[in-house]
Amino acid sequence: MTEDDKPTSAEEDSAADRSRAAADTALLEAFGGVWGMVDTTVPGLVFVLLYTINRDIHLAALVALGITVLLALARLIRKETLKHAFSGVFGVAFGAVFAMMSGDAKNFYLPGMLYTLGLAIAYVLSAVFRYPLIGVLLGPMLKENLSWRTRNPGRFRAYTKATWAWGLILLAKSAILFPLYWWGDATQLGWVKVALGIPPFLLCVYLTWIFLAKAPPPIDVIAEMEAEEKAEREGERAKAETERIGEPLLAEWADRIVDEAQQEPADRRYPPRP
Repeated sequence: MTEDDKPTSAEEDSAADRSRAAADTALLEAFGGVWGMVDTTVPGLVFVLLYTINRDIHLAALVALGITVLLALARLIRKETLKHAFSGVFGVAFGAVFAMMSGDAKNFYLPGMLYTLGLAIAYVLSAVFRYPLIGVLLGPMLKENLSWRTRNPGRFRAYTKATWAWGLILLAKSAILFPLYWWGDATQLGWVKVALGIPPFLLCVYLTWIFLAKAPPPIDVIAEMEAEEKAEREGERAKAETERIGEPLLAEWADRIVDEAQQEPADRRYPPRP
């Protein structure tokens, strides 16, 4: 590589900026962004508000479920991803069924609480076994797949720190909510759960952003694979072209040897036997 071929400082800065922008976009997409927070917060807020006013579990649960369905339809109309909306619909639906069947409004929040606790344990275990879940989630979105595990130790450390942050913050959230579920009333649990909906999420996202901003940029393994495939195709074309050009030359060389052999004297071509 010549001096002219080496990337300049401005080019390196631009590449780093593009990498950070892609990481920010992937981070928001992975965790639902603003609409993801709306999907997970508004139904619970509607439920606790209606239940606080009239103490009717069925009405509060059905209205909350209806709000969730409307939010999913809004995403469908905007042609956005429905994975977060569907998770919200199923979570609220299970909660509504549990609450109405048991007659206990606290059970409306139980599926979401169990999901949060299970997710927290998954984050912690993935960090302990050196397969941090944040890296597994974001790697494909950033086109690095799992290259950070073996080729990018700086990002490995960043993903591990981010995964620990998510796991511990969600465990702390569960440690607050489950005692209220066991010993508090439905109104207390509902308002505390609503209050703990967005702030821990924003804190987790912010810490993840901080850790990744200080880490080395991702290795674009997709671009590497495409470059290898392109080089392989070019090598095959060059080989085929060489063979195509080389065949006439080889035939000409063989004819020349035959002609030279025929022009030699007979005693040189067929030396006498001893």
